[in-house]
Amino acid sequence: MKLPDEQFRAGHIPTELYRQVPPGTDMAKVVIVQEAPRSYKGPILLTLTITAGIVLVMLVAAFVAQIIAASIIAVLSASCGLGYTFSRANRSARPGRAVKGRSRASRRRPARSRPARSRSRYRK
Repeated sequence: MKLPDEQFRAGHIPTELYRQVPPGTDMAKVVIVQEAPRSYKGPILLTLTITAGIVLVMLVAAFVAQIIAASIIAVLSASCGLGYTFSRANRSARPGRAVKGRSRASRRRPARSRPARSRSRYRK
């Protein structure tokens, strides 16, 4: 009987509670009510809700900033002749990117073959 629940079920009353019982009370009729264990469901849901709200606010702010930037570019290009373009290089032309199944050396263009004699030595 090491756990408090076992002690209560066996009818044992802890000393600190026994001292609080008024004298002359029938101990067979005493009911000890335990406090329910704390539920962590509420704080966890609150934390998840706050986190989801922050993420949602950040996404909306990023979307609004993108729309504002696009509209500023559109107004400036229409009024001042200022333009902004995005240029993307071809994927195969990017240096350092590995192509699946090929090594870096095999992607290079083959070197030109050199003639055995210089041009001046050929007959005309």
